[in-house]
Amino acid sequence: MLKKILLFGVSGAALLTVGILVGHFGISQDSSPAWVSEVSQDVDEALIEQFIKEVDNKNIEQNLKTLASEPHMATTPGDEKLVKFMLDRWKDPNTGLDDAWRQTYKVFLSFPDKNKPNCFTVVSPTDTIQYTSRLKEKAYTEDQNDPEVVQPYAAYAPAGRPKGKLVYANQGKVSDYEFLNKTIDLTGTIAIVRYGGAGRADKAINGARFGVAGVLVYTDPADINDGKMSDDNETYPHSWYLPPSGAERGSFNGYFGDLLTPYYAAKEHTYRMPVSDITGIPPIATQPIGFEDAYALICKLDGDEAPAVWQGSFNCTYKLGPGFSNTSAFANSDVQVNVYNKEEMKDSANVMGVIRGSVEPDRYVIYGNHRDSWVHGAIDPSSGTAVMLEITRVLGKMVKEGKWRPRRSIIFGSWGAEEFGLIGSTEYAEEYYSKLRDRTIAYINVDISVFANATLRAQGSPAAQSVIFTAAKQVKTPGSQTTSVYDNWIRYSNRSSPSYGIIPSLGYLTGAGSDYAAFMHYLGITSMDIAYTYNRSKTKARIYPAYHTAYDTFDYTSKYIDPGFTSHQTVARTAGNVLLRLADSLVIPFNPSDYAETVEQYYSTAADSFTDKMSTMGISLEPLNTAVKRFREATSFLNQQIHNSDMAKETPLKIRRINDQLMFLDRAFLDPMAFPDKYHYRHVIWTSRSSGVATFPGLADAFAKADNSGLNSDWKQVRKHLTIVIQALEGAASTLEAVI
Repeated sequence: MLKKILLFGVSGAALLTVGILVGHFGISQDSSPAWVSEVSQDVDEALIEQFIKEVDNKNIEQNLKTLASEPHMATTPGDEKLVKFMLDRWKDPNTGLDDAWRQTYKVFLSFPDKNKPNCFTVVSPTDTIQYTSRLKEKAYTEDQNDPEVVQPYAAYAPAGRPKGKLVYANQGKVSDYEFLNKTIDLTGTIAIVRYGGAGRADKAINGARFGVAGVLVYTDPADINDGKMSDDNETYPHSWYLPPSGAERGSFNGYFGDLLTPYYAAKEHTYRMPVSDITGIPPIATQPIGFEDAYALICKLDGDEAPAVWQGSFNCTYKLGPGFSNTSAFANSDVQVNVYNKEEMKDSANVMGVIRGSVEPDRYVIYGNHRDSWVHGAIDPSSGTAVMLEITRVLGKMVKEGKWRPRRSIIFGSWGAEEFGLIGSTEYAEEYYSKLRDRTIAYINVDISVFANATLRAQGSPAAQSVIFTAAKQVKTPGSQTTSVYDNWIRYSNRSSPSYGIIPSLGYLTGAGSDYAAFMHYLGITSMDIAYTYNRSKTKARIYPAYHTAYDTFDYTSKYIDPGFTSHQTVARTAGNVLLRLADSLVIPFNPSDYAETVEQYYSTAADSFTDKMSTMGISLEPLNTAVKRFREATSFLNQQIHNSDMAKETPLKIRRINDQLMFLDRAFLDPMAFPDKYHYRHVIWTSRSSGVATFPGLADAFAKADNSGLNSDWKQVRKHLTIVIQALEGAASTLEAVI
């Protein structure tokens, strides 16, 4: 009996062992939780190809036709219609986003008086009005006759009716007024200046310093029209060039965000500074005019001949004034600037939408563009909004059909009141400062998506260069099945890189030209701006000629900017490709070594430009050189960690740590104390600069001032800004090095 029991036990054990082995090796399914494979999933290249395929130029064309059907200046009825339109599209049950909502701020704006149009007049010594400027632009289509077309005006310029002798002050730079002031008493004069060279507001602020009483601003045909002036056969509606009566509206405001609530979101309860404390806006009456009205003035001026570089395209010799020639019809007459602007508090809305992430919902990629325009705004900004709507349609459809959900959350922003000073995006950045600072991977801005149809133009943080290049290599240029956007881009704009050879030129976001400003300069979020533009070898236009005028319409866009809307389609494919890679890549596709290359170029420029003079002042750039080298080594260290690892097999915590190092790289360059006189500018590498030397902006401006003045106090500022740059570089390097 005992033998039978033992035999039975041994046999049972053997069978159990066999069963366990069969069970272990025979069952093929992975018993790991489902989230394991999801966490290690990288970007799906097939999905990106499908996205590219589904972006439809005809949809973009229809979007633009709707968006630009009527004027939609911020807070007007036309703007409110588009708020509802955006919400309807983003809440569509078949192609909408996970959620969409309106977010309202109470903001300080400036408008002309509809009952008292701004203008200038030429007034004789007997107070007879000899000439009155146009009150509205000439109509070539029904678009210009729309009753909601706002008359040309300079937003935030004060009301006033100054009268005085006319002087021609070129671009209204400080140096221009200094030149005039050598031979002309500018007190009480009216200055006529052309766009370019200085910011809008600065043209008036600079003039007021020299006693100028009022300013007229125009666009010279030399700067926008390649000299073309006649609407009989040269300008719109016959070509893309600006007609003679076209006047560029704009915000004459040197800062961004709501002017009464800097650093605080403009809510109902928010503290507001007194209007009298606002800086950065014109202190004197200012008015934009068309070049036909400017021609009537400039070609009758008296005085010395203006320098050759001040001459424009009018068929006369530009003179300085003051006053008109004794042989002209305006002899002894004055110019009076009549401005009736008024300030108002208005409710302005952002429209926000979101696709929630599946793995890292607390990490955001933000894609935005403003919605408001000065008039119909077909190009600025509706070309960008038309593109954004097509991107959200394609992605929304994928989400609704259950085919895709991003790894990280994607936030879409249709910003309000951008034209008045980037207000909607800045108020959003201020309200959600803490959350956006800690969670945002990148900001993608597509404002004017198509300036013209020749080539891609991208600007951004150097960290984003690699992902932009990857997307540009994958998308084909319009009309070609073989040439990539990247290969086309490199033909038009390129540079020599020590690391890669000849590559396309990625511009830098050194100013506040669009809604990337608050994200890049204030929050330190890696940002980029993507568009298609023109062949600069074929035109000297500083921007597309209908910019901020009543001629920026669907008709103008469809005939002269992008017939067929294939460049819009290409921008949508490229920007959407970048968006998907940032949202879905396991490791954020930033390359810190590209940042190091830019910093090294900045140092090289600083060394070439400043070393000799600094040495005589006992200031050495060697500590800066050491900091630059340390930053290079740190970027190489992190890149090696990424490239030497199989990230799909790494722990989620390691991936998160590396991604945080990449995400916070631009944040490491923020210094809230570096530029106390510049609202919102805190990025040591990319803040705005007035110096012409392309290097670290605070150092460049401090050096220019000290070199000009020779004052010991100014040279102390050079030392200070050198310290600021060194500390920023060392701090950034420390975030990329070993954790401890």
